[in-house]
Amino acid sequence: MKNSRRKFIQKTGSSALGLGLFSIIPSKVWASSIAPNDQINVALIGCNGHGFSILRHHLNMEGVNCAAICDVDENVLGRRIKEVQDTYGQNPKPYKDFRKLLEQKDIDAVIVGSPDHWHCLHMVSACESGKDVYVEKPLANSIGECAIMVEAANYYNRIVQVGQQQRSGFTFSESIKMIRSGEIGKLRKVNIWSNFNYGSGAIPVEDGSAPESVDYDFWLGPAPKRPFNRNRFHGSWRHFWDYGGGLMSDWGVHLLDMGVWAMQKPVAPSQVLTQASNTSTDIRQRETFDSMSVLYPNSEFTIQWDMLGGIQQGPFEKPYGVAFIGEKGTIVADRRSYQLFPEWDGEKQAPKVAPLKFTEGTESHNLHVKNFLDCVKSRETPICPPETGRIAALYAHIPNIAGRINEPLLHWDDQNRTFTNSKKANEYITPGYRNPWNLPKIPKI
Repeated sequence: MKNSRRKFIQKTGSSALGLGLFSIIPSKVWASSIAPNDQINVALIGCNGHGFSILRHHLNMEGVNCAAICDVDENVLGRRIKEVQDTYGQNPKPYKDFRKLLEQKDIDAVIVGSPDHWHCLHMVSACESGKDVYVEKPLANSIGECAIMVEAANYYNRIVQVGQQQRSGFTFSESIKMIRSGEIGKLRKVNIWSNFNYGSGAIPVEDGSAPESVDYDFWLGPAPKRPFNRNRFHGSWRHFWDYGGGLMSDWGVHLLDMGVWAMQKPVAPSQVLTQASNTSTDIRQRETFDSMSVLYPNSEFTIQWDMLGGIQQGPFEKPYGVAFIGEKGTIVADRRSYQLFPEWDGEKQAPKVAPLKFTEGTESHNLHVKNFLDCVKSRETPICPPETGRIAALYAHIPNIAGRINEPLLHWDDQNRTFTNSKKANEYITPGYRNPWNLPKIPKI
């Protein structure tokens, strides 16, 4: 069933004076060619890092207004509010508590740019309040939370786009088109790699006091209570299991998603063979892994993931990339380029397919955001809905769990959402939430 966004906006518009809507939408919008009822008001939760970049991509689109921004760091919040005012001439309302932001009735869509351990609560709460959502990848910091988020989007009938923007990028979409057209014959294997040294973590520092501008307990939220340490905070929280999954749930989700996309029938992994370690010889403050090798056999082809902590440049002189290996040739792609390397036909003494090289790929965030905004208006399903995000996240979460419990081979039953060969692994499916926060419960449809 399609939702009527126009009816929703017309309802809020009838009480706009009481809601302060006219103070939120700047004068230049009323002077534009877009009718006020066709404007999209967006809000951002978590504005320190990548979330604010995603907000910029939204505001670069015609007819989009920033209605509110939320962050638990007052200094960051104030700086971002000023940036929006100075750059876009808009006056978003500031919030420290996301629940107060979600009470603002004129907001159409929420961008979730918070650390991974907050994604589930922020997205589900936004859906429950009647707002559409653009949520950064990974969909969530655990397998169980991902499933809840899919249920929430379906139950509340909201448009949700997961920030796996490579699905909107030209180089990867063209690669998938060539595979689907049979250009390289039957796909036999997909090799994926990411060799960045930032996965090694930061130089250790002592625990200390949180900045006065930060509500640190609120920043922790549902995660366990910990002393403040700046290495577990802005910029490097991803290296600690409470908040993220390291390089694997960062670049891993993006790139492994391309292997899933190449499947005729995308499926969750059923068998995962993992080798995980930390190979950096430096003393670092981190819990996640800087190096992993993972095999995902499935009925169509095998996916292989390699993450080597920056100790080598990578295949095809690329620090990251995807190699789609077919019977007739191999397509190697990253965000800026793709190249087709033909296999040799010994009988014909000729390449099995013509070589091809493209090196002018462009930034894909704008296209991904545009797809989301178009779907907010049309109520069509976006290119990366929550179920797509859930499956991609599984390809990262399962190896991380295997490494944490030192059980290299895990069998996953996606229908029953359980590991069939490891009781220990099942303990990592869903996190316990710290009081007063509760894991969302979605009513059954």
